[in-house]
Amino acid sequence: MESSKTVMLWCVLMCTLLLKSSSVLGEKVRHYQFDVEYIFKKVDCLEHVVMGINGQFPGPTIRAEAGDTLDIALTNKLHTEGTVIHWHGIRMKGTPWADGTASISQCAINPGETFHYRFKVDKAGTYFYHGHFGMQRSAGLYGSLIVDLPEGQKEPFHYDEEFNLLLSDWWHTGVHEQEVGLSSIPFKWIGEPQTLLINGRGQFDCSLGAKFMSTGIPQCNFKGGEECAPQILHVLPNKTYRIRIASTTALASLNFAISNHKLVVVEADGNYVQPFVVDDIDIYSGESYSILLTTDQNPNQNYWVSVGVRGRKPNTTQALTILNYNTISASVYPITPLPETPLWNDFERSKAFTKKIVALMGTPQPPKYSNKRILLLNTQNRVNGYTKWSINNVSLSLPPTPYLGAIKFNLKGAFDQRPSPTTFPDDYDITIPPKNPNSTIGNGVYMFENGEVVDVILQNANALSANASEIHPWHLHGHDFWVLGYGEGKFKEEDTKNFNLKNPPYRNTVVIFPYGWTALRFKADNPGAWAFHCHIEPHLHMGMGVVFAEAVQNVKRIPAEALACGLTGKFLINKNRGHY
Repeated sequence: MESSKTVMLWCVLMCTLLLKSSSVLGEKVRHYQFDVEYIFKKVDCLEHVVMGINGQFPGPTIRAEAGDTLDIALTNKLHTEGTVIHWHGIRMKGTPWADGTASISQCAINPGETFHYRFKVDKAGTYFYHGHFGMQRSAGLYGSLIVDLPEGQKEPFHYDEEFNLLLSDWWHTGVHEQEVGLSSIPFKWIGEPQTLLINGRGQFDCSLGAKFMSTGIPQCNFKGGEECAPQILHVLPNKTYRIRIASTTALASLNFAISNHKLVVVEADGNYVQPFVVDDIDIYSGESYSILLTTDQNPNQNYWVSVGVRGRKPNTTQALTILNYNTISASVYPITPLPETPLWNDFERSKAFTKKIVALMGTPQPPKYSNKRILLLNTQNRVNGYTKWSINNVSLSLPPTPYLGAIKFNLKGAFDQRPSPTTFPDDYDITIPPKNPNSTIGNGVYMFENGEVVDVILQNANALSANASEIHPWHLHGHDFWVLGYGEGKFKEEDTKNFNLKNPPYRNTVVIFPYGWTALRFKADNPGAWAFHCHIEPHLHMGMGVVFAEAVQNVKRIPAEALACGLTGKFLINKNRGHY
């Protein structure tokens, strides 16, 4: 628990993270040094190679105030592969080159090199960071990023203390082997995760709640110092706690619950929502929430904190820790049964939770009308026998030259210059496997004018197998967007009559449900090149994404080292300039 900023910063320093604060022309700058390297960790009580930062897994928590500038010197110590880090949910106003997306906003950082990410955190909220090169997020390259309100400002809700929980999933098969399997003939799927992690800790071969399970898994017996021992949530009776929760899972959709306690949802993706009370929350990869917990139950008991799998048929044991009332020992196990994770395929329950989320009064309102609409059809396809995911029948394969520099300097040979498809055939049947499963590889861009208001309709469909349509959480870089609505079946023009223009949630990640559609609206007011993609790691690896670009000609002072590869690298050599 982080009881004060002073204590938190001291802890960060003691954990080998170099943090300094400076003031430049009244601007507070926070300096960090991140060394990315492979380390050994017993994340689920078995030893694995994981990607760590400064010897830590997950990486150090970054904490700042809205309006601060972060200067993060990232040194790649991986020896044989490049890396980048994406600052998930931070809009990067004026610094699109710092978004941390290889081949889109920058070149991958080569082994031994150091790249400085410098950007402003302009809005308070619960965020996180993660690798965005290959499948490095699956390998453990992630950490929390919390932005507080400036001193003197108050949240629209009261709480006494807070916890920060970063949820993830873990495989015993290494990510390089996973990548090869996804790109092979025959196709080799990664399977379900072996373990769910809470703040980088899980238990594979035992469970805290074994006596309440019928699986035969043995009881965990921890002394407290083990790397995989759960982090206990220690609380006082009759207090209100803010629990910040973010999901950086590679695959799993999750459900979070605390036995015998109600949860009040107050924030989603760094934006306030109209508070509502639930027994549990669904959280998809790329999402973040703040919930309020009031410790009003029997203080002579402890209670389960549970994370289970939703949206896919689970083959992974619940992750568990304990909510410990300080009136009794943390070693006393709860006597109540484990929270029951809702059925994985109860999508109506999932939709009911999602549709409860509406913006708090005072949240920016969407423009009443859009200038442009694009419809993006998610399909599973084949390209030359390889299994791929496609958008409007194009499977994304990123080029070696970053889009940001290629567009800025009008390098025509860097990517496909043809307009990207903005719709799909009217007669496409989303309820059956594709009649023609063959797709194409592409790397085109959706170009928008500065200030243009864009509606995006995400349309889900049947995969290659019969009766198979999956949940997909989509994340937009560089923006928040308004979620105007969800629907069943194929999107129709008359569905626009039901768009929520009064209080739509303002988010950066949104889910599309099986055989359904989701409508969102955003303003193209942040010059740069931005990824928009499914946040399920293997799906992005298989091509489920697109690239948006807006007013790139207005981007100023791109650091040369961000573009020192591909055609932009050759351009820099020829021009011999440092900034553009």
